[in-house]
Amino acid sequence: MKLEVLFPEVCNLSGESTNVRYLLQSCPALEAVETELGSRPQFLDREIALVCLGTATERGLQLLVESLIPYREELLQRLDAGQWMLATGNALDALGKHVESDEGLRFDGLGILDIHAEYHMMRRHNSFFLGKFGEMDIVGFQSLFGHSFGGDEEEPLFRVTRGVGRREGCPVEGFRKKNLLATYLTGPLLVLNPPFTKWLLRSIGAPDALAFEEAAMDSYRKRVAEFSQEDRSFMY
Repeated sequence: MKLEVLFPEVCNLSGESTNVRYLLQSCPALEAVETELGSRPQFLDREIALVCLGTATERGLQLLVESLIPYREELLQRLDAGQWMLATGNALDALGKHVESDEGLRFDGLGILDIHAEYHMMRRHNSFFLGKFGEMDIVGFQSLFGHSFGGDEEEPLFRVTRGVGRREGCPVEGFRKKNLLATYLTGPLLVLNPPFTKWLLRSIGAPDALAFEEAAMDSYRKRVAEFSQEDRSFMY
């Protein structure tokens, strides 16, 4: 089974490479392949169990879009056919219609999601997140210059218990479009959420035994309890 990492030279800012390492440690049957900027994504031509896309700088997001836009129609066809893809952090914004900032930056996105992103470069948002995926608790962190607007009809990935969703006051976080999973949560999302990781492995047809599962579950339960404390601010 193959796992494709898109553009690791720019989509590498917030520890998302740990997600890939954890999947490989947990499932020896998985093999990672990397696709560099300007190269044709391998999942368009071969069987890839999961495609991973992580956080980048604003310029990195532009390069990401420039690399994928020639294949947009093929990308849409593959996603419509059920290709699994996990986009974390601000990679989500590249999937929308455009990104704009209060410093004059503006560039088109891939238009896969009916949203746009607005950045406020002197007001970085940092917070922790507690939410639900079905009945499953989800924990994580956000560190972003902005959030998404529009797309209220798009299916969410998570529901907010504490923290910020797609934007301030929004009760849902991220997007799910068939097997495209897109979330603003950064860092080792899969390490922090072993039940979600087991679900993802089962979904792509892999065994769901996890590396260091007992320790991961113990840390997960402690973090859920900590993030549930009402006297703890979700901002940091």
